[in-house]
Amino acid sequence: MVEEVMELLRCEPGRTYVDGTLGGGGHAEEILKRTAPDGILIGLDWDQEAIQIAKERLKPFGNRAKLVRENFTHLPEVLKSLGIDGVDGILLDLGLSSIQLESHSRGFRFRGEAPLDMRMDDRSPLTAADLLRTLSLQELEDILRVYGEERWASRIARAIVTEREKRPVQTTQTLSKIVYRTIPKRFQSKRIDPATRTFQALRIKVNEELENLKKILDLSWKVLKKGGRLCILSFHSLEDRIVKEGFRELERKGEMRLLTKKPLRPSEEEQMNNPRSRSAKLRGAERI
Repeated sequence: MVEEVMELLRCEPGRTYVDGTLGGGGHAEEILKRTAPDGILIGLDWDQEAIQIAKERLKPFGNRAKLVRENFTHLPEVLKSLGIDGVDGILLDLGLSSIQLESHSRGFRFRGEAPLDMRMDDRSPLTAADLLRTLSLQELEDILRVYGEERWASRIARAIVTEREKRPVQTTQTLSKIVYRTIPKRFQSKRIDPATRTFQALRIKVNEELENLKKILDLSWKVLKKGGRLCILSFHSLEDRIVKEGFRELERKGEMRLLTKKPLRPSEEEQMNNPRSRSAKLRGAERI
């Protein structure tokens, strides 16, 4: 949804924009192109690998691209350190980057074998394996039900606890197999892998994704200039609900006005060309 994002973000020369989820630098590159010759892009990502890849990609733009390894919830501090008082637009793309999805060693994929890590920032103390080892049965069930919206949360949590009493649940294949044998065959979807919701729930918990999203909604509008825009791409219902409610609350308080009454969705052509975009929802709001 590059065109929709750029139009909503209203990129113009001479302005300053933030890509709070830099990833491989695709959106950042497009922002820099559209704000030439003097627009500034501040890119944040807490994934060191993403920062390195984006640095190479954005090298042609010189000091117009300022990249920082940091969680987007620390945006005010980052801007202060750069001597920037306010920005004209902020973009958050909440989907997993291809860097993370294609990694064979970080545990985001349930196909193939890898340690159950799932940390977007390797400086974080807890991995998914740590959670599976230490959380109580009830805590595991709650995480699977709330963050994964998994109807079989109770059965999967019990199966994990039973398994860890025999041996640690430390790899992607070990966890996947637990889920496969726990969910009755007749209820296993042919469209998505049965382990998808379990992996999603653990990833969200490990990285505190929903809590971070709530934080950035509370503080991001404060660093926007008047007329500045906040655009958020979400990829599952939990995120979109938080964004929708957060924007409505900011509108109610008179801080922002909604730019999208309903979320923008990818075209049928884009969904065919990029299956990962099928669940994308784009919302935007403008600082009053």
